[in-house]
Order: sequence, then C-alpha cells, then structure tokens
Amino acid sequence: MNAPQSAADAAVVPTPFKTSTGFKLAMLALVVYAVYAMGQLGFSWGRFVTGLDNGAVFLGRMFPPRFTHMDQLERGIIESLEMAVLSTFFGVLLALPIAILGARNLMPVWVTWPVRIVVTLCRAFNPVIVGIIFIKAVGFGALAGILALMVSAIGFVGKLFMEAIEEISMKQIEAVRATGAGFMSVVAYGVIPQVFSRLVGFCSYQFDANLRNSTMIGIVGAGGVGSTLFNAYQRFEYDFVLAILISIILIVLAGEMLSILVKRIFDV
Repeated sequence: MNAPQSAADAAVVPTPFKTSTGFKLAMLALVVYAVYAMGQLGFSWGRFVTGLDNGAVFLGRMFPPRFTHMDQLERGIIESLEMAVLSTFFGVLLALPIAILGARNLMPVWVTWPVRIVVTLCRAFNPVIVGIIFIKAVGFGALAGILALMVSAIGFVGKLFMEAIEEISMKQIEAVRATGAGFMSVVAYGVIPQVFSRLVGFCSYQFDANLRNSTMIGIVGAGGVGSTLFNAYQRFEYDFVLAILISIILIVLAGEMLSILVKRIFDV
C-alpha cells in the first residue's frame, strides 16, 4: 500500500506551461524588436485606420461581381490548368532521378552533395522570382510560368522524395542486388515499390501547389489567369476582378478535391 502524500507534496501543483528565465528574456527581446521594427517600417495606428477605410471603399467597388469578358477569363483558366499539369508532369519527371542521385543510402557522397545543392537552389526562391528570371530569358507567356513551376516542383518533390528514399529498408535492396541485378533494376524493384504511395501523395500536393502558383505568377506576366487578373486591375474593372478571384477560388477548390480523390484511389 502506498504511503499517503505529505502536505508539502499535495501543495505542489505542476504547471503545464512552465518556462525558464531564458525563454522569458527571449520573448521580451522579441517583443521589443517587433515594436522597434514597426517604428522603422513607418507603421502607425492612423495609417492602419486609413487603410481600413480605403480597403472598404475598394471592396465596395468590387460588388457585385461582373462576369464579363468570359472569353478572356476562360482562356486564362484553361492556360492556368495547362501550366499546372505540364509543370507538375515535367517537374516530377526531373525530380525523380535527382532524388535518387541525392539519396545518401544509394549514392556516394561526391554525387549526393552537388545534387543536394541543386535541390536547395530550386527551393531557395519563390516561383514569382523564378518566373521573372524566365520571363527575361524566354519572354512573356505561359512558357516562362511552366519553367518557373518546374523549378519549384524539382525543389519540393526532389527533397521529399530524397528523404523518403533514405528512410526505406535496405533489406529489400540487398535482396535485389543478391540476384545480380543492375542499378536500374534495384531502383525499379527495390526502391520504387517502397516509396510509391508517398510519391503519389507528393505529386498530388505539388499539382495542387502548382495550380495555386499558376494563378499567382501570371501577375508578373508568366501567363495564366493571373495575367487576366492583373490586366483587369489595371483597367480599374474591380467588379471583373472579383469575378476572377471567385473563379480562382473555385479552381483551387477543384484541385484540392482532385488531390483528395487521387490519394483515396492510391490509398495514400
């Protein structure tokens, strides 16, 4: 039988969010720096209130939405869908060999490090910045957007697929190697079957991300419905802008539903 607790033990109540002195000082320093940064960036309460008033006027000019120029809207939506599909397909197609070459349990160090640097560079910049670079290279239009989204896909899918390969069991790979199979057979029969379900999940998420980003990079001239949105904004057709925004929301929701459906089909 356990001994009864003493009064001192009963009085001790554990605190669920106990913090150290160092953590409190760090939080205080963060708050002080946040106030300092707000002052450096010209933030003021009067400016914030004025911004709310201007925002209310802007929103008032957007209602009700006007679904005119349907040919432009339809062309922009179709172009965004095509950009998302092509960039995901070619991006994943390039990311797979890159991930295999970057996996440390399959390749030597002198191969993995350069490949990992390439993947890190692909992840370092926002698709909008990459889109601007490709616009300078290939000109305005959907091609620049597709290339920018491909870079994003290589960075995202390449990194996650690389990590997934490094977590696989080596027993299956050793069994395939014991049969005298070459490297490609080891990959096909020892690596891909272990990570296929995760690869499907990565691809569906990347398609969803490319679908969203394709509507964003068009603002800088890389094609898609984003270009239609930017042109409508420049013409001060704010009611048409709202119609485009509603269309973009519906596109993103459709892409999310498609991703969920694909994951259910492959039991991811």
